[in-house]
Amino acid sequence: MERADFAHYPYLVAWEVTHACLLACHHCRASAEPHPLPGELATEEGLRLVEEVATYRPKPLLLLTGGDPLARPDLFLLIQRARDLGVKVGLTPAATPLLTREMIFRLKEAGVTRLALSLDGARAETHDAFRGEEGTFVRTLEALTWANEAGLPTQVNTTVTRDTWPEIQALPDLLAEKGVVLWSLFFLVPVGRGALLKQLSAREFEEVLGWLYEVSKTYPFHVKTTEAHHFRRVVLQRRAQEGKEDRALAAGESLHREYFQDGMEHSRLGVTDGNGFVFVSATGEVAPSGFLPLYAGNVRDKPLLQIYRESSLFQELRDKERLKGKCGVCEYRYVCGGSRARAFAETGDYLASEPRCAYVPPAWLERVGKAS
Repeated sequence: MERADFAHYPYLVAWEVTHACLLACHHCRASAEPHPLPGELATEEGLRLVEEVATYRPKPLLLLTGGDPLARPDLFLLIQRARDLGVKVGLTPAATPLLTREMIFRLKEAGVTRLALSLDGARAETHDAFRGEEGTFVRTLEALTWANEAGLPTQVNTTVTRDTWPEIQALPDLLAEKGVVLWSLFFLVPVGRGALLKQLSAREFEEVLGWLYEVSKTYPFHVKTTEAHHFRRVVLQRRAQEGKEDRALAAGESLHREYFQDGMEHSRLGVTDGNGFVFVSATGEVAPSGFLPLYAGNVRDKPLLQIYRESSLFQELRDKERLKGKCGVCEYRYVCGGSRARAFAETGDYLASEPRCAYVPPAWLERVGKAS
């Protein structure tokens, strides 16, 4: 299959602008707390990071995340600088009292391209319990309505665990009603507070990914996954069998403005941890992903691009020939490659096979057969 070359520039830069958040979500990768961490990037350092990202060609998407980005006092200055430099900005605010109708209209005016909000259940009781705060479900639905009023495109992020999965199946109707453009499902990686939650089994992963493909044929929004890269394999297999239209974001596609009015494209061919994606922590540490807490440098010491291009960690992750086990011989490795974050969390080896993939490549069967 076609190989994507992200050796020169990342496709998506995610910056954790602050550790601070008023919520205590059960799955939180960052184990966020109400106050910022000591030593978070200052305004001038943040502006330099935005300005550097604007020099990349093509310009990557910039995702401002947290914690809660709204807890950062200079957030609008950062957004406006990115807008002035032509960088598309996505924002993932928490559903706290800071997320008001006025705030959403200000974000749109400042230059936010897409607002990403979280729903982990179809009822207030389950979502609020998962998020650790009453009222977050209602506030999220209100924010989706306000964003529509402001003309600010929205996506919904949903965390998939063994406990949330039964109710997730009721979400598509709600998302269609709210006019979201993208449903992004984050499959649990056991890091941060999420280490205490239960993942789906490999067989359950396959069932859920198959169900998501069916959703993509029925509903008006697009569907993508995070840390379940084998959704791309499932989509390609199903398309080959059926030849039907769908709205699943799989490998090799490039979605243009006729699909997303904000001009955002989805993650292109083969984007994975450290391969097209780079994460900058609140204190400037650079990792392949927020779910893969291995750091290759700090933007205070070196330019982000130098770390991304030259660190041995990132170079290894971009070399699919280094993958081990069945991932290393899988015919889908250049469009999937498995979750390197989950491999590390479960095995301690970020090059190991994806632990939650049920697919057995023919080349692996052949190898095992020869070995026996």
